[in-house]
Amino acid sequence: MQTGNDATAHEAAKPGVDFIRARIQEDNASGRFGGQVHTRFPPEPNGYLHLGHAKSICLNFGVAKEFGGLCNLRFDDTNPTKEETEYVESIREDVRWLGGDWQDREFYASNYFEKLYEYAEQLIKMGKAYVDDLSAEEIREYRGTLTEPGRESPYRNRGVEENLDLFRRMRAGEFPDGVRVLRARIDMASPNLVMRDPTLYRIRHAEHHRTGNAWCIYPMYDFTHCLSDSLEGITHSLCTLEFVNNRELYDWVLDTLGVYHPQQIEFARLNLTYTVLSKRKLIQLVREGHVRGWDDPRMPTLSGLRRRGVPPSALREFCARIGLARADSIVDYSMLEFCIREHLNAGAPRAMAVLDPIKVVIENYPEGQVEEFEMPYHPEDPGYGSRKVPFSRELYIERDDFRQDPPKKFHRLSPGAEVRLRYAYFITCREAVLDEAGNVKELRCVYDPQSRGGQSPDGRKVKGTIHWVSAAHALPAEVRLYEQLFAVENPNAAPEGKTFLDNLNPDSLRMVRALLEPALADAEVGRTMQFERLGYFCKDRDSTPELPVFNRTATLRDTWAKLEKKGE
Repeated sequence: MQTGNDATAHEAAKPGVDFIRARIQEDNASGRFGGQVHTRFPPEPNGYLHLGHAKSICLNFGVAKEFGGLCNLRFDDTNPTKEETEYVESIREDVRWLGGDWQDREFYASNYFEKLYEYAEQLIKMGKAYVDDLSAEEIREYRGTLTEPGRESPYRNRGVEENLDLFRRMRAGEFPDGVRVLRARIDMASPNLVMRDPTLYRIRHAEHHRTGNAWCIYPMYDFTHCLSDSLEGITHSLCTLEFVNNRELYDWVLDTLGVYHPQQIEFARLNLTYTVLSKRKLIQLVREGHVRGWDDPRMPTLSGLRRRGVPPSALREFCARIGLARADSIVDYSMLEFCIREHLNAGAPRAMAVLDPIKVVIENYPEGQVEEFEMPYHPEDPGYGSRKVPFSRELYIERDDFRQDPPKKFHRLSPGAEVRLRYAYFITCREAVLDEAGNVKELRCVYDPQSRGGQSPDGRKVKGTIHWVSAAHALPAEVRLYEQLFAVENPNAAPEGKTFLDNLNPDSLRMVRALLEPALADAEVGRTMQFERLGYFCKDRDSTPELPVFNRTATLRDTWAKLEKKGE
């Protein structure tokens, strides 16, 4: 099936100068970092990427491209108990799909394990780190509070040689998990709790997805991240606001070791209504079976959005529109839907489908006759081509396109009313045939042979135009109608005794057996198109030759539905 231009041709608007770009411009003007810009996208491979990561991907790869710089893809793989190769592969795929190009600069924190260990020993020799025997619970207790200073560990003043011996024995695997940690020796009275002797290394006897069993001690994120940035020559380390208090530790590690020092800059993370973006909660949704995996089209993961049929250009536009801020806020889900509709309206071919069919018999149309109508795939772009759609005496239309007793402003089909069948003929309803329960099961209509192609031979006005499929040629399909996964604006706000799972939307997925025009049999898996007057739908990988499956990507605005809801 010819589908014309790709939706990705509709690119995001060029973003304005936000505070991060302004800072980079200042650094370039002053000659800091030699006028170079080198960023990185540093995901932890312990889950699939989600919409929040999309914002970071667009930012890091975006500013690098705008300033003629480079952006690395770096996996923060320092926790072997939660990380898997599956996640690494999914991250690569998602970043490429969204437009990120790291070329040959794919790095891993595990690349630097030996160097990080050397840095840790260097801190010990400088008297800036020590091995602590306190348990994790005791360390938390000794840390103090926002209003009370912490207390020094009884092991804080161990000598350099003892600390080196213990740390080397930790590496050798002599001690079990949790018995000892390596901590920075900074200030237990610091007003910033992060600086109260933070943990740098912990013992973790677990197989790593890249290094196997070569290590049984693993560096903490705050120690690893800044040094990875330094080793890679990153100029601007862009991260979300939860790391603003960690910047002091970022600076302390690099300054104490006297190594190359990038600039950390924080921005507000993405918060979206009707959505959770906590990786922990997304993992729970998957593992407990509340969704059908990481790429369930209801999930806010990039793989879920891709399977749902969302074009990457729409996500780039969304990230450009929400911009960057220094304070957290919540973005309305409708903005994401707007961007999706805008890009699909420009880039999605059209076809006809009926999701809730009611039969129409055209009594004055010759029995056994079939004719074809040439219909464009896109009414505004001939580059998409066209297809032939069969027409016959018996058709199906949407049940919602008929009213036995039509209210005011209803311009669809009703007894005695005339409508235009899309690209075909004018028809007039003569009779509604009811079943024993009083429900409409069939409509008896007549057509005007002079109105072929939907034209008005005598200039009469027909306000309503509806879509249809030929009963004899209709293609049965499963259509999955997706709604938001959560029923409330803020799923994270649950009453006492409840969890975010109590806010799940029980109607987030409804499956119907639909009838499609026959050309849709050739639709490619992953291709999104508009079912005229119904919305945008993407062919799913669950499709078979006998039963294609389509996921609803987004609805269309329905003026009548809004009026009816208001009681007008």
